[in-house]
Amino acid sequence: MNFSSPTEHAIRALTEMVCRSPAKHRDGRIMVEELVAGTDLPKDFIAKIFQRLARTDILVSTKGRNGGFALAKPATEITLLEIVEALEGPTAMDKCVVGLAKCNDHMPCPQHDLYKPIRIRLKDYLRTTTLADMAASLRAKLAAGHKGRAD
Repeated sequence: MNFSSPTEHAIRALTEMVCRSPAKHRDGRIMVEELVAGTDLPKDFIAKIFQRLARTDILVSTKGRNGGFALAKPATEITLLEIVEALEGPTAMDKCVVGLAKCNDHMPCPQHDLYKPIRIRLKDYLRTTTLADMAASLRAKLAAGHKGRAD
């Protein structure tokens, strides 16, 4: 399953946000311009995505000179599934893999039985993987000498 571009960018940007030291920022807040610096993340697109996430329990937004975005709760409590569902809807992971409107155990598409265990594993991964996990992975990747941020 591929995620939408906003979801992919959100996961990358939020991971980058967690990697940036909150001690350097006002109460954990960071401006989008600061966040995307040194990455290939598109500033305007990330700003729109973050505004959407600020209407959920993932981010808080503060306007003004000392404003910016901050996580609404600790990175250890924000799962990838929450991000996916915030941007793609609560049933995003339950959609038919071949795009049929009606696909379930009683009326399966040709790929239903093959994809069902994959979907279950993917949802389990997204439900148990947090932004803190993603940030730790990114830090390890960068420490190992991989070029670029969040690639």
